Amino acid sequence: MPILATKPHKRLKLLFADDERSLQELMSHELPRLGHEVTVCPDGAVAVAALERNTYDCILVDLDMPKLSGIQVIAKAKELSPDTEAVVLTGKSSLESAVAALRQGAFDYLTKPCKLAEIESLLERVAEKRELTNKYRAIKRRLERIEGGSQLIGDSPGMDQVRTLIGKVAPTNSTVLVLGETGTGKELVARAVHDQSVRAEMPFVAINCGALPESLIESELFGHRRGAFTGADEHRVGLFEVANGGTIFLDEIGELPKSLQAKLLRVLESGEIRRVGDNESFTVDVRVVCATHRDLDEMVAEGDFREDLMFRINTFEIHLPPLRDRIADVSQLARHLLRRFRPNARPGDELLSDDAIAALQQHVWPGNVRELANVVEHAAILCDSGPITAAHLPSKFANRRLRGPHFRTFAPQSLREVELQAIQQSLDRHAGNKPKAAEELGISLKTLYNKLNQVSQLEQSA
Repeated sequence: MPILATKPHKRLKLLFADDERSLQELMSHELPRLGHEVTVCPDGAVAVAALERNTYDCILVDLDMPKLSGIQVIAKAKELSPDTEAVVLTGKSSLESAVAALRQGAFDYLTKPCKLAEIESLLERVAEKRELTNKYRAIKRRLERIEGGSQLIGDSPGMDQVRTLIGKVAPTNSTVLVLGETGTGKELVARAVHDQSVRAEMPFVAINCGALPESLIESELFGHRRGAFTGADEHRVGLFEVANGGTIFLDEIGELPKSLQAKLLRVLESGEIRRVGDNESFTVDVRVVCATHRDLDEMVAEGDFREDLMFRINTFEIHLPPLRDRIADVSQLARHLLRRFRPNARPGDELLSDDAIAALQQHVWPGNVRELANVVEHAAILCDSGPITAAHLPSKFANRRLRGPHFRTFAPQSLREVELQAIQQSLDRHAGNKPKAAEELGISLKTLYNKLNQVSQLEQSA
């Protein structure tokens, strides 16, 4: 039985600077006991040197220290990492300095001598503020991507199985690998896993590993310090840090450069990340969901993907069926998508005519749900009101000779068409079972999928 996940601890990476040796010893013992990482410094100069090497969530500094004052340390911290919070420790005679520190951007101050419970309470507030900041960043990112919800549409057996698997794995902390062709909705599955987990109130952050150049993806994932490389003019928080306590979705994991696969493996095994330009790592609590349309086994055999990383991300697989294997869901999906373009439609309004549904169900859908969304949008633009008919669909749907619910029949005119017809016949013989069809044809499963995607080219030229 899988171990159910618990809510993540609010762990902070701290720097404590005070010239009192007794306080140094106390904090080096008590702050880790509270669950935090801490670097203890005896004066302001050592604290600034530590800040130049690493980035911290929060610094706790005495105002009156030799070499550099607490105010100077705070100013340097804000210069190097504006997101770092600062708490000042001051004697009763230095309240004016504490007020000055607040004006410099300090989060709060404590008057010495202070109780450990006061420090614990204040750090709890720092952690809550950082969580809210990360949630805000995640929400902003989601709005920029114009995200939808995590509702999975369709009542076919394949989608029922997907929902069952999501319900099983979501309450755990297990890493999930979502497999499926491009356009099938793998990110929607990842969102459903997140939304049904104990992390649902924390950030969900998605990134397409194939959409960024190799030179930028490490900084995007793990963040960087100012000056870490040319163009790094300011400190940047990485997406793993933004997702702390929540879920990060690594789409198209098969496109991750080989040089970064080892670093991702370390994060998955230890929870430790290191910003570009930092000397020390720190811990994050992030659930990882990956997705790919590629054959990772084949990539491992060809040396393009690390075998140990594949085993680590493949704790729990969810296979998302292509749209051609769940044609019964097409009408329901089309109606759902249409309501995006007709938000004022009433629940009882009929949005699709029978001939439009028939045409949609007879299409191959090499582009899967993404292609269906484009077709629906095209039809919604042409149809001002009333139900969409077959006449509103793109021209490739008109006057098509069809055979069966999945594939069109065409007279072979080229080697490519002969190949596709052979694949179609093999799939018919094996009731749509692609691994068996690939074995019969003597090709890899990946090659079979590539050949099926070529159907779209024939459709467009028909």
